[in-house]
Amino acid sequence: MAMICHLLFFAGFIIPFGNVLGPLVLWLIKKDTMPFVDDQGKEVLNFQITLVIVGAICFITSFLILPLLVGLAVFIAAVVFAIIGTIKSNEGVAYRYPYILRLIK
Repeated sequence: MAMICHLLFFAGFIIPFGNVLGPLVLWLIKKDTMPFVDDQGKEVLNFQITLVIVGAICFITSFLILPLLVGLAVFIAAVVFAIIGTIKSNEGVAYRYPYILRLIK
């Protein structure tokens, strides 16, 4: 189940804010019965919220070239980190995303 939290990052490509709503729903349903899903769900939500904030900043300042490059770099890093998180949680290892805001504790 924790692996699904990480995979739901890709729901954002199909459903607006699906990258946040998917893990949020799964975490809310399973957090009390599955401690690993509770831990990884919070981690994924913090990562997705950080991505939304950075994406909004890049969008607002998109008239500059630098935010476009930063946005591209953030997108590539997000895909790579989501895949790494999926693999690690499938192995039963708690994955910590680097460089994120820890808003949900």
